[in-house]
Amino acid sequence: MEKLRTKKLLFALCMLFGTAISAQTVNEFSVKQTVDYGLKNAVQVKNALLDIKAQKQTNREITAMALPQLNGSIGLTHYFDIPVQAIPNFISPATYQVLVDEGVKDGSGTTIVMPNGSDFGVIAAQFGTPWTANGGLEISQILFDGQVFVGLQARNAAMSLASKNAEVTEEQIKANIYKISYQLIVGKKQLGSIEANIERFSKYLHDAKVIFENGLNEKLDIDKVQVTLNNLITEKEKFQNILDVGNAALKLLINMPQKETLILTDTLSEDEIKANLLDTAYKYEDRKEIQALSYATKLSEFNVKRYQLSRLPSIVAFGNYSKNAQRQKFDFFNKGEWYTTALAGVKMTIPIFDGFARRAKIENAKIALQKLKNTTESAKQLVDYDVANARIKMRSALLTMDNQRQNIQLAEKVFNTTKKKYDQGLGSNQEIYDAQTELKVAQTNYYSALYDAITAKVDWLKAIGKL
Repeated sequence: MEKLRTKKLLFALCMLFGTAISAQTVNEFSVKQTVDYGLKNAVQVKNALLDIKAQKQTNREITAMALPQLNGSIGLTHYFDIPVQAIPNFISPATYQVLVDEGVKDGSGTTIVMPNGSDFGVIAAQFGTPWTANGGLEISQILFDGQVFVGLQARNAAMSLASKNAEVTEEQIKANIYKISYQLIVGKKQLGSIEANIERFSKYLHDAKVIFENGLNEKLDIDKVQVTLNNLITEKEKFQNILDVGNAALKLLINMPQKETLILTDTLSEDEIKANLLDTAYKYEDRKEIQALSYATKLSEFNVKRYQLSRLPSIVAFGNYSKNAQRQKFDFFNKGEWYTTALAGVKMTIPIFDGFARRAKIENAKIALQKLKNTTESAKQLVDYDVANARIKMRSALLTMDNQRQNIQLAEKVFNTTKKKYDQGLGSNQEIYDAQTELKVAQTNYYSALYDAITAKVDWLKAIGKL
């Protein structure tokens, strides 16, 4: 009974483990699919696309400035103490004047006259009611404003600049994905060579043991072969770890969850590297950076124009409609008068003198424009340098790759010949070790040259704007 429960538990665990494994996402991608995934999911690309959306909203703000602006207002005020206004005492002088004009006499029979130099003081009067309420609508429309109109003209250039900046980011991400992907592909080929060496020396170890059993060599020879084989196994383990770290770095770059599996299905051949290298012509306008600088320059020109047009008057039409009421108590919703105010007008603001601030802004905008032009010229020189440098590296990498391919072929031939001589009793273990060492060096150099060549091609395509 206990054994039956144990079997059921093991079966349940196996089912659970199998379900977890089957639920894991396995992505078998070509390099192009990896690039497409990265361009869709990389954080840098997502943020660049968000910048485009943000620019759209900024353009809407600019457009809104040229549209009618309508605002409503509602207000309610209660005065606990109605404000007091002191005014000259106009009542007493008027009263005296009436008495004088009528010839009125005082109690002693003396005719009343206007006092000379008399100060009748002031009257402290309260104006208003404890409760006031108002509500209204205000509309305005810009009829002419040079800065607003320039902003409307610059909207397309701003959108183009945001788009080009996103394309620059995408190109940088694409180049990095290509390099890491091909590094992993070349590393996988190099791992295959290490495994072939392990298989070769495993067979060599077996042969050495057979020879030792026949009394034709020493135990020391077997130990040497075993040490070499162990080193190769350790090398394979370390190299596999390097590939695993590189795979994790690639997933991080393309924003793929680390729990998912990424398998690159592409292989890499020398013919693939050498393909499409005949086109040596290039144009500055093919580079995304130059295109972005072109739109940035246009925006800077608009900025100069904006400050220059700020010298012109601006004209705004406006209108207002409002209702207000005053009450002794809070009874605005009962019967009572609401007084209407309605107006419309046009206002022209004429810049006269601003302490030379406008001139300083214009000069600063011109300086920024000149700096962008200088940056563009520098960027063109950098393109020339990138192309020349990539061309040199490409030629050198292809030549090195060809030489290292020949070296690895020769090293394999030397090792095989040395092994045959040893099997026939005409060679020594030391010759085999030396041949194996030379073969490993040749393999390492070849795969390094292979990666340098594909990296040089990526840099070349990026330099001429055709990645």
